Amino acid sequence: MQTESFLIRGGKALSGEINPQGAKNEALQILCAVLLTEDPVRIDNVPDIHDVNRLIAILRQMGVKVEMHGSGSFTFQADSIDSQYFKSPEFKKNGAKLRGSVMMMGPLLARFGSACMPTPGGDKIGRRRLDTHFQGFVELGASFKYHEEEQFYTVEAKELQGKFILLDEASVTGTANIIMAAVLAKGKTRIYNAACEPYLQQLCKMLNRMGAQISGVGSNLLTIEGVNSLHGTTHTLLPDMVEIGSWIGLAAMTRSALRIKNVHWNQLGIIPDVFRKLGIIIDQEDDDMIIPAQEHYRIGKFIDGSILTVSDAPWPGFTPDLLSIVLVTATQAKGTVLIHQKMFESRLFFTDKLIDMGAQIILCDPHRATVVGLNHEFPLRGTTMTSPDIRAGNALLIAALSAEGKSVIHNIEQIDRGYERIDERLRAIGADIQRI
Repeated sequence: MQTESFLIRGGKALSGEINPQGAKNEALQILCAVLLTEDPVRIDNVPDIHDVNRLIAILRQMGVKVEMHGSGSFTFQADSIDSQYFKSPEFKKNGAKLRGSVMMMGPLLARFGSACMPTPGGDKIGRRRLDTHFQGFVELGASFKYHEEEQFYTVEAKELQGKFILLDEASVTGTANIIMAAVLAKGKTRIYNAACEPYLQQLCKMLNRMGAQISGVGSNLLTIEGVNSLHGTTHTLLPDMVEIGSWIGLAAMTRSALRIKNVHWNQLGIIPDVFRKLGIIIDQEDDDMIIPAQEHYRIGKFIDGSILTVSDAPWPGFTPDLLSIVLVTATQAKGTVLIHQKMFESRLFFTDKLIDMGAQIILCDPHRATVVGLNHEFPLRGTTMTSPDIRAGNALLIAALSAEGKSVIHNIEQIDRGYERIDERLRAIGADIQRI
């Protein structure tokens, strides 16, 4: 199979405006939720990326009517689902390619009484267990089976019954899946230790517009009064906060002035402040984010003078999807920072590529890396590398755009899985990047 790569000539200052795409992680939840009703559901600002397109293809194959109105705008109608599709080799193959496909199980279980799913794929960033999803379904009254030889999960229930559920972890996809099962269950469901990310809040708001009764949205205690059926609605996805954070890092690394359009400031949480702790100036103008060109940026310290630590945590903590961007951005700051990746144990292994480029990084263990910034005195140097996953791939792309000389990034399908036409959009602000 022929694969594509990026050829990048770095070290160029960029300028202009960039529009963040629709949020990938929200899109995967929202697209699964269309299965909860036989009425049409319109979704706008859908990103044109591999993972989302794969999920839309799976929905089509199972019988969902999909109408495209224009760029990023679709109507879905799940009024004639083909139950035989779930037994087909195509489903086993396509479902396994996409981790987000597991979120179809909650809606299918709630509406049709059964759901099955091959062991899903996604990024190889460490152990990403699905226990929370299935424990939630079992608490609601479903039976669960895992067919080890076929690597196939099955859940079934004649009737789901609301219950108090204490999640063993604040899993975003697990919370979303259990919510979508519970909205059509009998009686009241209360989910404690629920994830509360903005994208999950968006899902709850959309479901409420469809006739669900969910309260506590935005907190870690959700109350869901089951209803008999849901109806159609219209929904617009938020801008992707991971993209917004990536553009902040890109501007700092390339000493560029960028305007990031329509960022939805009130949904960004502590993301801007974490980058400010690295010394990056971030200004607000209406709903736009302004990053002025900076020759240097200095990493702050804690009040007692100790070295800054940036770590991930469930919302409203700092999203793990941006730790790789913070790490790359710190390589050209002035000062030292400890990056602590608590939630996944393999996400820092891409640092060897940055060390090859001249970055000063000590990988302490699978979860922690110390970065000693070069203060733009010693630019990174171009090299050839391979993208290991979506987020690390984008971080390496930013490193290559700041580096002196030529870089080649292989396996860019990993980047395309999460970022829409990224090469075209970067060229529009002055980047020298080609798809080869």
